[in-house]
Amino acid sequence: MTLDAIDRVAVLGAGNMGHGITEVVALAGYDVTMRDIKEEFVEDGYEDIEWSLEKLAEKGRIDEAPAEILDRIDTTTDLEEATEDADLVIEAAPEEMDIKHDIFSDLDEMTHDDAILASNTSSLPITEIAEATDRPERVVGMHFFNPPVKMDLVEVIYGQETSDETAETTYEFVESIDKTPIYVRKDVRGFVVNSVLGPFGDEAGWMVSNDEATIRETDATMVHERGYPMGPFELGDLTGIDIGYHVRKEAGQPVPPIVEEKVEAEELGQKTGKGYYDYEDGDGA
Repeated sequence: MTLDAIDRVAVLGAGNMGHGITEVVALAGYDVTMRDIKEEFVEDGYEDIEWSLEKLAEKGRIDEAPAEILDRIDTTTDLEEATEDADLVIEAAPEEMDIKHDIFSDLDEMTHDDAILASNTSSLPITEIAEATDRPERVVGMHFFNPPVKMDLVEVIYGQETSDETAETTYEFVESIDKTPIYVRKDVRGFVVNSVLGPFGDEAGWMVSNDEATIRETDATMVHERGYPMGPFELGDLTGIDIGYHVRKEAGQPVPPIVEEKVEAEELGQKTGKGYYDYEDGDGA
């Protein structure tokens, strides 16, 4: 498949990443269907897109009216309806391999033979995800960063059997939505960015769990002394504490107790109103 053949895109997931990717794709002029497993998830994601587009319009950052962009977005909870006519499917489901396998097994049956099947996974091996299909050459990683509307980089990741045609078309698609792609040719957990970012969060988690520092001290040091845009705990609240938790579990890595505590309490960050910081009754980070 070539870039010219991509007319309709499906995004599987309406959470922070899913609705963000949907918005970016629609902004670039593509017709896109956003799908999630519950209507309430889809509605929340769509409302977030509406809010974001209004903000972009207020700041003069888009040339079209928000309503025109929204006209290119369909929503559904039906997987087959979302994907049967899609030329490119971007999966943005939770970071659990069993879930990925279930989705890609269904996609193998529901999508047309030439469709590209992409995963937005932040760390799970593309090769292993592709094992759920009979066309691993058409499975590729397309890892956006949070929030997709603001973040420029997208990793285009080869699995062991991903064809050059699939990867190159995906790379060109990323360019067509005004993002900057990089090829990742070695399918290692975490790929490029998260191989570096993982220890940034892990070491901080262990330091706080061992009472060597507080959450605010750690974040303040990284921001005000090291020049990072945000500290590891503020970043965890933004991306979702459960995301990093599942990444570590899938990789068989030990999880810092402070992370375990937050997940068990369902305090997952901004999306639940409370994580390492309180965003409902407190001042946040």
